[in-house]
Order: sequence, then C-alpha cells, then structure tokens
Amino acid sequence: MRTRWPGFLLFAALLAVWEISSACAWVDPISVPRVTVIFSSWIDIIMHGELVRQLIASLGRIFAGFGMAVVIAVPLGLLMGSVTIVYRLLEPLTEFVRPIPAAAYIPVAILFLGIGNGMKIFVVVLACLFPILLNTYGGVRGVDPVLVDTGRTFGVPAWKALWQIVFPAALPSILTGMRISLGISLIVSVVSEMIAGNSGIGYFILDMQRVFRVPEMFAGIFTLGLLGYAINFVFLQVERHYLRWRGTSNETA
Repeated sequence: MRTRWPGFLLFAALLAVWEISSACAWVDPISVPRVTVIFSSWIDIIMHGELVRQLIASLGRIFAGFGMAVVIAVPLGLLMGSVTIVYRLLEPLTEFVRPIPAAAYIPVAILFLGIGNGMKIFVVVLACLFPILLNTYGGVRGVDPVLVDTGRTFGVPAWKALWQIVFPAALPSILTGMRISLGISLIVSVVSEMIAGNSGIGYFILDMQRVFRVPEMFAGIFTLGLLGYAINFVFLQVERHYLRWRGTSNETA
C-alpha cells in the first residue's frame, strides 16, 4: 500500500472531478449521476442483498470455469511441452481455435446447452483454456535441459521428472497464464450474462440500464472493478507463496 498510494490518490481525484462535474451539471446528471448518489445506491442494494446474490452467481461461474480450465490445460501443456507427438497432434487444433474470441462461441453454446449455468461455464472454460495451455507449454519448453538431464543421471523416471523437475521449473509461466485467465474469466462471464442470462452481475448491470436505474448500474460496474482488483490481489499473494523460492515475485497489478 505504501508504494501504491499515488495510484489510489489519482483514482480519488478522478472521482472528485466526476462528483463536481455532475453536481455542477457540466455533464448530464441523469446519465452520469454524482458519485455520492452512486455510493448511496451501492450501499442500499448491498444491504438489501440484491447485489450480493448476483455477485455470488457470477463468482460461482467464474471459479467453476476457471478451475476446469486449469485441470484441463496444465496437464495438456506439460504433455505438449514434453512429448513431441502430443504437440504435433494438438498444435494445429490449438492454433485454429485460439484466435476465435470466446464471445463468438456463445450463440453456439446456447444452441447446445441452453441459457443456464452450463453454457456460461463452458464459455469461461474455453476462454481460460488457451492462455493457461500456451503459458504452460512455453514454461516447459523454457526449462533448462540440464535440470532434466541431471534427474535422468540420478535415475528419475520420465513421469516423475515431469512432476518433480519440469513442473516446478515451469510454475512461474503457469501462474502467469492462470492470472491472465482469471481476468478473462470475469470478462467472459459478464458478457455471457448480458447476452443470455437471468442472474449474475452482468445481467444486473444490463437490467439496471433497461429500467433506467442509472446509479445502480454504475454501482454494478464499480463492483466489477473492485472484484477484478480483489481477485488479482489474492492471486498475487498465492503466486508470492508458491514462488517464494525465487526471492521475488511479480507484483504488478
């Protein structure tokens, strides 16, 4: 916090400018309400549980999809980086599917899975899969061959070397891919809820806009910002714990 206070100070200054601009009608106070009005509405919908219910629904989809993506992508990335035939088998499919935006899968997912949680989780899985997969693969390919050769010299089996030597050495890249995917999962979950949802923070924001409850709409947007910041902060602590052997860790927000 000591090193980040200039950023928080800038954010507070921007909110102050927003408050003054709306209060003095420099901007349309109906479309851009005062920050104090937004915070008042924010507290009200939190106290009534309206926002909390929507937030819990979104978090469930985000972490379910992200967790499934990790379970699938990390082992595949380890195999692609270690076994040539696996890389040759999966590389064309990966490079074909990876550039397609995750939102483009939503209409197809609706056809097969409907508009329930399954569709939204599926889209989150697809969106999170490739950053983790490619970062895991890149981390494995970047492992110093001397480490693996040393393990073989001491008679470590190939499968054991993959888990005890290659995986720890590739962990920084794996965690980077996971961190990127966490942000993507939040974006894709919100988009899917806006397009085809009846719950979640994305649905809440769009619903507030439809009924012209503008302060509540901005409160939902602010909630997304805080949620993204909190998820990133917690993940940085996890990363710092598992990479403490490096002496330093990535602390950029």
